[in-house]
This record gives sequence, structure tokens and C-alpha cells, in this order.
Amino acid sequence: MFRRVLIANRGEIALRILRSLRAMGVEVVTIHGKEDRLSLPVRLADESVYIPRSDPLASYLDIEAIVDAAKEVGADAVHPGYGFLAENPIFAQRLEEEGITFIGPSPDVLRLLGDKIAARDAMVRSGIPVAKGSNGPVSDPEEAAIQAAEIGYPVIIKASAGGGGIGMQVVESPDDFDKALRICQGRAKSAFGDDRVFLEKFIQGAQHIEFQVIGDGERAIHLGERFCSIQRRHQKILEEGPWLSEEVRADLGSKVVAGAEAVGYKGLATFEFLRDSNGDFYFLEVNPRVQVEHTVTEMITGTDLVSMGIRVAAGEGIPLKQEDIRISGHAIQTRINAEDPRTLSPSPGRLWECHWPSGPGVRVDSHAHTGYDMPASFDSLLAKIIVWSPSRPEAISRMKAALDETMLLGVDTLIPLHKAILENADFLSGDITIRFLEEHPNLLGGE
Repeated sequence: MFRRVLIANRGEIALRILRSLRAMGVEVVTIHGKEDRLSLPVRLADESVYIPRSDPLASYLDIEAIVDAAKEVGADAVHPGYGFLAENPIFAQRLEEEGITFIGPSPDVLRLLGDKIAARDAMVRSGIPVAKGSNGPVSDPEEAAIQAAEIGYPVIIKASAGGGGIGMQVVESPDDFDKALRICQGRAKSAFGDDRVFLEKFIQGAQHIEFQVIGDGERAIHLGERFCSIQRRHQKILEEGPWLSEEVRADLGSKVVAGAEAVGYKGLATFEFLRDSNGDFYFLEVNPRVQVEHTVTEMITGTDLVSMGIRVAAGEGIPLKQEDIRISGHAIQTRINAEDPRTLSPSPGRLWECHWPSGPGVRVDSHAHTGYDMPASFDSLLAKIIVWSPSRPEAISRMKAALDETMLLGVDTLIPLHKAILENADFLSGDITIRFLEEHPNLLGGE
């Protein structure tokens, strides 16, 4: 096992990783910028390294500065969390060159999965279903338009190197295609330095379902699925699980395991799918890191995914077999973002009062506390409230009670929106697609 690990992240995920490392008897070092100097992960770590930058994001994106920090403190591994450099193959490569373990997949696997076109091809070879799409990247508008017509409208244009919904646009008709293509190429170039885009058939009435996987470089297992269709701007705000029948879970789960093993995956991964109204699944992407919503899987399987990922990185095999995985009850996670619940615009500021819920089946992952200054520079996630109950209706009731107990003064949050979602008839019946919020624009008005 590692002796000392540097966490190259901030906020709630840095604190979550710290807790697993501490329970395993591993020394913890964090990095931080000026805005996070008094944050809980920094205060609780055994040591911290200040990386001063005028741009707050740069403290967590400067590869050489972070590698130097790891060397300076004698870290034998670095955990990237999610976001920032978590999926950056150059970062993983630099650590490897310095003899420091990157807690995640190899640089080669990161390169493969970071290229959506290459990842799509690899999954096809593994037997994972994909939506009809272009044969590789498209650039020439005329040729792209021909391929779009062959695929059939509506189509979706996606950035090959994209993520977070950036460089992604649905096109309903040929008249709109040329302009949408140019917009997506421009956004992809600006955001990722790579203007390659590809086309896929747009799945209408789709649900977003993902599988949690862990591999040790040779063998992989899955730990069931999460349902993640409540989204805004292609980003999830409420996740739950389980969602599928045992038969469907076993069938698709075996395919994602085969996909992970085919690329020699090592660490935690999430295989994401869209399911259409006929119940057919189509591969979206692989997220090669711990997910924000890993908590749902931890609650329904009773596993510590973060610790398992660290152990695999340290060279241990997966301690479980597929038949050991048992899914029990139902879990729901709400993301408590500091945002206006109506406009969904950020609401940074100081928390003058902060009280989190507790009790049986209630978990809160948060770095926030009374007096915490929510920076404007970073993602708006303040906390994740997770509940577990024997059934979905009981989990919904428990989440409503947990949200009622939560007191946050000083910033706007999504709590009123979450309460409205939990009361909605379509949500209660499970009639949910990725367009749920667009299809229910007056949730806060009681509709």
C-alpha cells in the first residue's frame, strides 16, 4: 500500500478521497490555491502544498507544478479525483516518468477513451451497442451533410475530445446542419484544442443509464447501474439506483465488463448509455475516473469504491468476484449546487448558516460549513445528499425529509428544485427522460 498520497483536487471529492486514505492508514497531502487555503480538505490533510496562481483554476491544472509538489512531499501516488486533470493522459504520463503512481488508468487507456471516436470503435469491437453514426470524424460540410442524411435526422454532433456537453448539438433538419457543424467545431477547438467532431443518430425519449465498473488491468467486474436522467445543460443533478431488471443488468453488465477487459482497464470507470423508448441501449462514453455519483453505488452495494480504486492502483487485485456483488434497496443522490433554482445560474457567497441532515440511511458528502466562502471560480457543487431505503418510494420520502432538515443561509441552492422534482407525478412514476427539466418548465410553480 502507498505510504503517502497527494490529492490533486479540491472540494467534496478531495475530502472524500482523504477519508478513504486516512481509514487505510495512508498519509494525505493536498494542493490548493488561494481560494481554498482554509478549506476542510486542506485543514484535515497531513500536509498541503500551496500553488499560487492568478487564475484560481490554474492551481489545479498546472501539470508541472503538481508533479513538482508530489516530488517535494515524497508522495508515491497521486489521486486526481474528477474534473481538472483526472482524464489527462499527459499528467498520467508525467507522473509515470517520475516513478509516481497515477491512481487511475494508464496514459494509453486515457488517450483511447478520451477520443470518443476511438472509444466508440473499441466498444463496437467488444460487442457493446452503439447508435448509428459517421465513420470517423467529419470536417467537410458537404460530406458531413451526406452522412447526416444517411444516418437520418435528428442527428447529434459531438466533439471527439469533448465532455460536459461542450461541443455537442442536436440538429433537427438539413437546413440547420451547416451552421450547427461550424458552431460545434469552433467550440471543440476552443475548449479542447481539437476541432474533430462526429455524428450520431439522436436518441429521442432517451434515458441516461450508467454502469459502475472496476478493473485491475486484467479482470473487471461491474457493480450495477445508476439512473442519471435528471440533467441540466447535459450535467446531472439527481441520480438514483438501481433501475434495471436483473436480467437486463446481467446482460449489459457482461458487455461492459468485456469492454473494460478488452482495453486492459485499471481503476474505477463508468460506462454511460442512452436507452431509447423501445428499451434498446446505445453507448455514450466511458468516464475513466471516480464519478460524482459513485455514492449511489456505494450505498446499494455496501462497497467503498474509492478505497477499492486506490488498492487496485497499489497493485492489489479486485477483492470481489462478480457473483459477490449484491444490490440492496434503493439510493438517491441530490446535488446541492449553489445556484438559483429557477435560472440555474451560479450563486457564490458566504454560508452564514450551514446544517446538514443526518439519521438512518442519510449520508452527506460536503466540504462546506458555516462560514465557508463559496468561490465563484469553481463548479457550484456544495454538497451531495444521499439517502438509502429498502424501496424507491421510501427513499424518495427519506430524501424529502433530509432536504427539509438542511439549512443553508447565504447562497441560493437547488434544494427547492429538488423538492419539486420529488413531488412530480412523472418522477414518482418513473416516467423520466433526459429532457425532464425541459418538459417540466414550471416545476417550481407546482406543475
